[in-house]
Amino acid sequence: MNPPAAMLTLYDCATAPSPRRARILLAEKGLTHHTVQVDLKTNEQLGDAYRAINPQCTVPALRTEEGAVLADNAAIAAYLEARYPQPTLLGTTPLDKAEIASWNWRVEFEGLLGIAECLRNSSPAMANRALPGPVDYAQIPELAQRGLARVQQFFATLNTRLEGREYIAANQFSIADITAVVAVDFARIVKVKPGEQHPHLVRWRAAMALRRAMAL
Repeated sequence: MNPPAAMLTLYDCATAPSPRRARILLAEKGLTHHTVQVDLKTNEQLGDAYRAINPQCTVPALRTEEGAVLADNAAIAAYLEARYPQPTLLGTTPLDKAEIASWNWRVEFEGLLGIAECLRNSSPAMANRALPGPVDYAQIPELAQRGLARVQQFFATLNTRLEGREYIAANQFSIADITAVVAVDFARIVKVKPGEQHPHLVRWRAAMALRRAMAL
């Protein structure tokens, strides 16, 4: 798993939502990078080789040009924005930065974590793997029900937020839009999709589809 030197290397899994966020971010920044696929289906992320790279046993991880390994999306976004500031995806003014950070957190907490709560506590394939990472946790079926309710409420919240707006936060395309696209698309795995009751969300998602990076 040792990457070539002096270039960004993304430890990825093509079918997982979290590394998709990093792929889109890199594409929006116009950055080329090496990719190393980590097979989550065979639990490669738990093996000794990948643990040596990322002890958190999660994807994505990004090896920087300096050789550091960033083990989560928050660190990856912070590094890329500081290292490659254009185009700006985390905001420019203090208030814009705050608004984007707030909405990105809400999309993560209300959307992505709701989906994960539902999926990881109901899927037979994730028995004893209710949380990602190096420690096994048993499923709690009641949390799957709560997670589904959270995802449905998240769609309603996002639809309301997008009424009359082109983007989720600060009147600009940002990391909040990237995270939300991934969340909305991944919600299909728990059988939740935007519908006629979400006209603003449907319009926004169609507009996002015109961005080349969103195909990743």
